[in-house]
Amino acid sequence: MPELRKDPVIGRWVIIATERKLRPSDYSEMCQTTSEEEGRFCPFCPGNESKTPPEIFAIRENGSQPNTPGWLVRVVPNKYPALRIEGDLNKKGVGIFDKMNGIGAHEVIIETPDHKQQMQDFTQTQLERVIYTYQLRSLDLKNDKRFKYNMIFKNYGKEAGASLYHSHTQLIATPVTPKRVKEELKGTQWYYEYKERCIFCDIIEDEIERGERIVAMNRDFIALTPYASRFPFELWLLPLRHSPDFDSISDGERISLAEILGLVLKKLINGLCNPSFNFIFHTAPNRFLHPGYWQTIDKDYHWHIEIMPRLTRPGGFEWGTGFYINPTPPEEAAQFLRDLSVQ
Repeated sequence: MPELRKDPVIGRWVIIATERKLRPSDYSEMCQTTSEEEGRFCPFCPGNESKTPPEIFAIRENGSQPNTPGWLVRVVPNKYPALRIEGDLNKKGVGIFDKMNGIGAHEVIIETPDHKQQMQDFTQTQLERVIYTYQLRSLDLKNDKRFKYNMIFKNYGKEAGASLYHSHTQLIATPVTPKRVKEELKGTQWYYEYKERCIFCDIIEDEIERGERIVAMNRDFIALTPYASRFPFELWLLPLRHSPDFDSISDGERISLAEILGLVLKKLINGLCNPSFNFIFHTAPNRFLHPGYWQTIDKDYHWHIEIMPRLTRPGGFEWGTGFYINPTPPEEAAQFLRDLSVQ
């Protein structure tokens, strides 16, 4: 019989549709092919640095100059940004409506000079470099008090919204806290006020005790399929140490994150026939002391990464109700990924 499961953080309901049950092998028809994308002209490849805006940051080999080949990780402004960094917000009302200028930052982290290499193929060292770049860019954008939130996200594959094949991540700084993040913040604050504990810390403790939804764990991080998974094989990566901010990770935690992120991506790609996916870093908003400053956010929020394979598509029911229908129970997804051996 189908089950309704409630997300304990934001109260969203999910339908685990066991009567529509799909096993990992059932997703093989969605295999993603990449030969056409691989062969197109790519502005992110070495030698094409003039085809992007000038770099903001790069990790380079000794002696190489900015905006030339020789980089290992390169950050540039998005050529077609969702938000622009120049200007003032100029908030105003238009009748009953509100608007402001589209001020923000939109950066592209080009993760590797190798056009054919994807994140699941990276060495441990290369993945550590990428995570270090995420951290530095997030910390730098926090210095701009116009920005309320820094969102790090990756689109892999056409179904996930990727427009270029070359492996890259995006970072958008927004002048408001996104609605989805606010829902989490309110849920975690309510739980803390009620129990004086972090809900994500309690989830981690409970999942370790049960074991059935754990995919992998190391000294600093746990990867699990959430109880109320919206999508087949949805994954959360959570730090075992309580912390509200991704960019406060230590050197050792950065190594551990590279290790577990690389592992779960290999499992997803190899086990599910190279699916499109998104991953999103959920971290606390940028905080500046002001009247009404959220005093408990350091205690009640817990940063994490959500990975969402694009194996199903929302339909009218999902859009109309806010429910999600997931045909693969998270316990079975976790067992499949946990048991899957990868190099």
